[in-house]
Amino acid sequence: MISLSKFIFFKILKWDLKGAIDPAIKKCVIIVAPHTSWYDFLLGLLVRSILGIQSDFVGKKELFRPPFGWYFRWVGGTPLDRTPNQNKVEAITAIFKTKDVFRLALSPEGTRKKTDRWKTGFYYIAEAANVPIIKVAFDYSRKEVKVAQPFYTTGNLEKDLVEIKKFYEGVKGKNPDNF
Repeated sequence: MISLSKFIFFKILKWDLKGAIDPAIKKCVIIVAPHTSWYDFLLGLLVRSILGIQSDFVGKKELFRPPFGWYFRWVGGTPLDRTPNQNKVEAITAIFKTKDVFRLALSPEGTRKKTDRWKTGFYYIAEAANVPIIKVAFDYSRKEVKVAQPFYTTGNLEKDLVEIKKFYEGVKGKNPDNF
């Protein structure tokens, strides 16, 4: 599977990969941006295969019903109850406690549409679970996926967000008007 993923990613799609995720890091929050297209999910599956690591995601529990629920679980999905008044940070932090390996990949924008600001749940999840944040950029203008070294929160959200967002400067999503 790794060879096929490499062939598709490097030879057919002609993308490049800079950086890696240390397999010794068993738990982390992977933030992938910009997220502007459904195509990002497929690209992420290829990169995950090439890196040879398990990565996970959470999704609304309705996604995990038949007929596709088995597929979403197979590719690393965990259902999440997203009904109002649920503390999603606490719910996701609890998932970290139940698993030996949990590398949560998510989009800080929280959507593929244009937003004025990032959601901060990823930050609070990393802090509550005491795990690093790994920044990943999908740069369609350069056909390059960049993976940064782990970032550990300091407890100063504003300062940390400035540092985190520096990594994404100049990066263009598949639909750049949405980032």
